[in-house]
Amino acid sequence: MRMYYTILPGCLSAMCLMMACSRHNNLFLGRVEATVGTHTVVVTDCYRTSVPPPVKEQDAVYHFTPCRDADVVIRNDDLTVNGQAYGHLKPNDSVLVDHSVVSVNRGS
Repeated sequence: MRMYYTILPGCLSAMCLMMACSRHNNLFLGRVEATVGTHTVVVTDCYRTSVPPPVKEQDAVYHFTPCRDADVVIRNDDLTVNGQAYGHLKPNDSVLVDHSVVSVNRGS
C-alpha cells in the first residue's frame, strides 16, 4: 500500500504534463505554435502549460505573445519581434523565433 502512495503522485504529475503537450504546445520541448493571420508562428524556449492565443487588434494587425520574451506583431504583413522589424511577409510565410533568433520560411 505504501508503494501505491509513492507512485500515484508521480503518475498524476506525468498525466498533467502530457495534457500540456500537443502539436501546438509542447512543454517538454519548450515549443509553442499558433496561426497568426495567414502565418504559422513557432516559438521555442517557451515553457508554459497554457499559451494565450493570437489577438487580432485591428484590420491586418495581429499580436502574439506566448512568452514574456517573445512578442510577435504582424501589421499589414510586416513582422516585428520584440520591437525589432524583420520585413514584409508574403502570404503563408512561416516564422520561427528560436531562442530569440528570428527566421522566416518563405511559403509557396
